[in-house]
Amino acid sequence: MSKKQLGDIHFRDPYILVDQGRKKYYLYGSTGQNVWSGKALGFDVYESEDLAEWEGPIPCFRPEPDFWSDHHYWAPEVYEWESRFYMFASFKADGIPRVTGVLAADQPQGPFEPWSRALTPPDWECLDGTLFVDNDGEPWMVFCKEWVQVQDGEMYAVRITRDFKEAVGEPILLFKASDAVWSVGGGDNQQNYVTDGPFLHRMENGELVMMWSTTGQEGYTMGIARSVSGQITGPWIQDAEPLFAKDGGHGMLFRTFEGQLCLTIHAPNKHPQERPVIFRLEEADGQFILLDQME
Repeated sequence: MSKKQLGDIHFRDPYILVDQGRKKYYLYGSTGQNVWSGKALGFDVYESEDLAEWEGPIPCFRPEPDFWSDHHYWAPEVYEWESRFYMFASFKADGIPRVTGVLAADQPQGPFEPWSRALTPPDWECLDGTLFVDNDGEPWMVFCKEWVQVQDGEMYAVRITRDFKEAVGEPILLFKASDAVWSVGGGDNQQNYVTDGPFLHRMENGELVMMWSTTGQEGYTMGIARSVSGQITGPWIQDAEPLFAKDGGHGMLFRTFEGQLCLTIHAPNKHPQERPVIFRLEEADGQFILLDQME
């Protein structure tokens, strides 16, 4: 197995799991080579002890011949929950709406196996489900309803069972993509607004914020929404300025073993140049400040 730098790894939608027990970082992502077309291979993972050199790729999910989905395997996010590892990811098949489903494994490097076919409504085109645990310890999933179905992309939250098998109740609309002044419409009538890549974070001051991505003036753009109530149900308001506007996004936050807060995104958003990028950042007065990029 070879060692690689981030610039050698063709992933979109990067996600890093920090495993304190194993003292390793695990990098997951949408495989760049066939992200848009062709039969999906599955998901791979890379592992590192220092965020600089990564060993891989390690196959962590390969579908069985009877698996229902065969393309658009996107945005894997892996969480340790009650002593197992769960991957939330988007799946698609011809004639079947895109869903966020769940895979499960005993180890962060897999092998992951099907666990829940879908936590999103069966007739909705959805993607990019992310886990949120509320103050009572109850799990929710935040996800996007795609612009391809609603034109103005929507962000939803839905409660899920503690075993990650099913949704509980109806999804709750949080906001629409056009609510952000930095979101730019596309298409013939400039009315197609994208919602991508939500990620929830509780700030040091207790504020609940959500990173999410869309199309902006300079390409793919990532901004911040804030919950007025401090709860997942909102209401949510959008920051006036995006956090990253230079054709990169679909971000998530993690802390290094030393406690440094970091952001990973893919940049640029142009295929096939997209690569995982890691920035150090800090919080100050309820705001994120991007520091240097890790090399």
